[in-house]
Amino acid sequence: MAIDHINVEETIQRVKDLVAKEKTLSPALKAGIDILLLLVTILVNRLGLNSTNSSKPPSTDRFRHRKPRTNSDRRPGGQPGHDGITLKQVDTPDEIREIPVDRSSLPKGRYQRVGYEARQVIDIDIATLVTEWRAEILEDGQGNRYVASFPEGVIRPVQYGIGVKVNAVYMSQYQLIPYNRIEDHFEDQMQIPISAGTIHNFNQDAFERLEYFDNWVKNQLTASDLIHCDETGINIGGKPNWLHVISTEQLSYYYPHAKRGCDALNEIGILPLYKGIICHDHWKPYYQYGGLHSLCNAHHLRELERAWEQDGQQWASKISDLLKEINNATQSAGGRLEATESERYRKRYRELLSEAETECPPPDETKRKGRRGRLARSKSRNLLERLRDFENDVLRFMDNPIVPFTNNQAENDLRMTKVQQKISGCFRSMAGANIFCRIRSYLSTCRKHGIGSSEALRLLFEGKMPSFVTCAE
Repeated sequence: MAIDHINVEETIQRVKDLVAKEKTLSPALKAGIDILLLLVTILVNRLGLNSTNSSKPPSTDRFRHRKPRTNSDRRPGGQPGHDGITLKQVDTPDEIREIPVDRSSLPKGRYQRVGYEARQVIDIDIATLVTEWRAEILEDGQGNRYVASFPEGVIRPVQYGIGVKVNAVYMSQYQLIPYNRIEDHFEDQMQIPISAGTIHNFNQDAFERLEYFDNWVKNQLTASDLIHCDETGINIGGKPNWLHVISTEQLSYYYPHAKRGCDALNEIGILPLYKGIICHDHWKPYYQYGGLHSLCNAHHLRELERAWEQDGQQWASKISDLLKEINNATQSAGGRLEATESERYRKRYRELLSEAETECPPPDETKRKGRRGRLARSKSRNLLERLRDFENDVLRFMDNPIVPFTNNQAENDLRMTKVQQKISGCFRSMAGANIFCRIRSYLSTCRKHGIGSSEALRLLFEGKMPSFVTCAE
């Protein structure tokens, strides 16, 4: 790695060579210098990490260089054939205002009306709607009273309606707006007083209503041919915890837990019963479950980039190019390669890794000093051994049409939870995290089926489930 045109690796190696030649240095001083050089190496390597060669998000890149836009002959905006979104006139406007012609401005003569030219203005009118239910009371000759029944759910002299609940839960659990700002919104826009405690009660109500969905989506994921799994760190009550996601293109399930490994996965209850293909980022506990596995090649490409940039590993660049080539060929072939072409790529893959053994050899076992277990490997060596030992899981995407090249599905499903952490900083309690995860699982799954979040919440508070859930019962 070079900093200000200085090759750091070469400089550190020269220092090590000079220290080795210096016979007058005490062992303690040499050990201290070795530690300092190790710390410098670690810090320099971290300095060179960014979103292209590690799992760090692009937002952490200090000096991200955006590629300049090249000039083209295309006009700004949507191109021909693009399905754009624009305002369209509606057939049944809410209000019609007619504009008569000022006849005093017309020349003298006789005129008859032949039609009109219509233009529509689409606007919003935020207003409070109060519905008063009046239950009729009848009294017979003996003074006995009979009162009509109120509709289901109307149980108090005054209460919030479904629309208020939908909007409050939507804003807090989907748009991730803090409670105090939701209070301000209802007060300023609709003159409805609402407290943080009431908003929490709405969320709790939604959580309890979703118990059936929670069981349903877990059963659906367990029966899926392929699932995506991932996890990310979250802060609950000021302590580090983990948020797990198990998802497909049509389903999402989130779950918070204090641990990252098998204890959490067993408690979730999906993977212990799962027999299909698990797509993940090579977190080892996942290998305790499922039938087959598929590894995320987006992670591999970033790690290969790091091995090439920081460790100067030529093989890493070649393997990276080969994986991209295989992915392009697989997509061109409709998602699956013919057996002969697949075997040809596997042969090239193995040959490159075999050549890499010379450039990036394992640690010398003869230098073992009585320690037990594996000798420490470099990051590049660990990556090489993973690509070699898990070849089938790395390349499964080219032989099975349902297996993707990456685990981006799970990473995309986790993205908004990271936004929540940036906004709120943490969950106050595990109970709050559970509420968020269950509601988010429902809203994410509904959106994957083309149902908007507001519509999904209205169905929920009306005591209904979306059609895709009831149809699968």
